[in-house]
Amino acid sequence: MYFFLLNLALLDMGTISTILPKSMANSLWDSRASSYLGCATQLFLFLFLITAEYLLTIMSYNRYVAICKPLHYETFLGSRACVHMAAAAWATGFLHALLHTANTFSLPLCKGNALGQFFCEMPQILKLSCTHSYLRELGLLVVGVLVAFVCSVFIVVSYVQILRAVLRIPSEQGRHKAFSTRLPHLAVVSLFLSTGVFSHLKPPSISSPRQDLVVSVLYSVVPPAVNPLIYSMRNQELKDALWKLISYNFLKD
Repeated sequence: MYFFLLNLALLDMGTISTILPKSMANSLWDSRASSYLGCATQLFLFLFLITAEYLLTIMSYNRYVAICKPLHYETFLGSRACVHMAAAAWATGFLHALLHTANTFSLPLCKGNALGQFFCEMPQILKLSCTHSYLRELGLLVVGVLVAFVCSVFIVVSYVQILRAVLRIPSEQGRHKAFSTRLPHLAVVSLFLSTGVFSHLKPPSISSPRQDLVVSVLYSVVPPAVNPLIYSMRNQELKDALWKLISYNFLKD
């Protein structure tokens, strides 16, 4: 689990670092300018890191095996298997980002060059392309959404099995610990998938600048920011260390 948490932490940190520093700098300088190459680079890195978050599917499988089939854990999830699965998530993210970025920036932009978003988001770039030019990109988006749907179904099924196993735990404290970590994680995954799909496939007729901004923040900023809290604060040693640090600073003041 800690190996997967390390990979997830790198993905979350990279996602935040890809979009927030540039948007904060633009806000401070009261500018929304971005170079063509800079926009393409930001889009590629964002798609790469956010797609590799499919690692969450692997992590749900890891928890399913650990809780429901603990005696077979080493057989199903040995060190080599964990490395291969994590590498597959990173490779999938890289190929997905490369394909979408190359395809998106090969489209002719015939409706200006002003993005109505705080970062280079693919739906906003497609709005600037000619009407007849972005159908192939929409096809790729539909395929990506289908993959996300399959992953979400897998996560839900694995969590149903986990919850069934947790309900059989005789200790009330054990059930509370399991529910306190699984349910917030499921809520964040649901938020990430639902808002991401809505942002990329919503009809233009129901789009508005305020709505686009809120939805983009919900899938691009909130999950990477919340994931560390969900996974780290369940660690008793980390909570004890944080409490000691707070107590020390309070007494020092």
